[in-house]
Amino acid sequence: MYDKFDRKIDYLRVSVTDRCNLRCRYCMPPEGIKILPQKEILNFDEITGVVKSAVDKGISKIRITGGEPLVRRDIVTLVKMISAIPGIKDLGVTTNGVLLGRFAPGLAEAGLMRVNVSLDTVDSLKYSEMTGGGDLSDVFRGIKAAVDNGLVPVKLNCVVKGSSKDPDAEGVARFARENGLEVRFIHQMDLESGEFSIVEGGEGGDCEICNRLRLTANGMIKPCLFSDVQFPVRELGTDEAIRQAVEHKPRCGSLNSQNSFYNIGG
Repeated sequence: MYDKFDRKIDYLRVSVTDRCNLRCRYCMPPEGIKILPQKEILNFDEITGVVKSAVDKGISKIRITGGEPLVRRDIVTLVKMISAIPGIKDLGVTTNGVLLGRFAPGLAEAGLMRVNVSLDTVDSLKYSEMTGGGDLSDVFRGIKAAVDNGLVPVKLNCVVKGSSKDPDAEGVARFARENGLEVRFIHQMDLESGEFSIVEGGEGGDCEICNRLRLTANGMIKPCLFSDVQFPVRELGTDEAIRQAVEHKPRCGSLNSQNSFYNIGG
């Protein structure tokens, strides 16, 4: 698939839940969040149907996101269903890593290829403060389990407020070097103000080469993270929702006043 700016669209990010087991300050508002009713969340057959349709149209890279995707019940089953679709060349998960130690063996057996782990500091006290009580040792165990089960390369997603030279970011970079991991620095974004920049060590945020569509947990195909435009698969049908999303993909993102990072998959 190509959009009207001649960008090849071959990457679909699939949010499978708006729920999370952490409360990161830049992601979750202090007043809490409104969770989607369960009936609005796509079931496994619906998700797999969207992915198959997208792959038939040229999508070859799938990334499963949340919320925190590993809190979705029977996530290993969903990964197995998606991995069975012919034509997928890259199947990954972005996770906070807390549950990865438990799920890594099953995910690898189900056909998952690699993982990205969100990690903003390697200081256990700061990590707990940043995440609303998360235990950094769980994340370290999860990363090791991912490596041990061949879910490589493991990439660390490090959100920075200032610079990748900030102490916490440098600590994450050092941890990556010492453990044979890759690291990407993501400058903190603001959906409502349209504040974003190109990811250091990755291609995210570079509108000129953006190749992504997004499927939200409640079945909206979004052509751009920083846009309110979205197309419901349940109302339009999967093929038409994808077609319209590609047709309406903007040259550059602007702002998004309808979603938050916890429910859109980043």
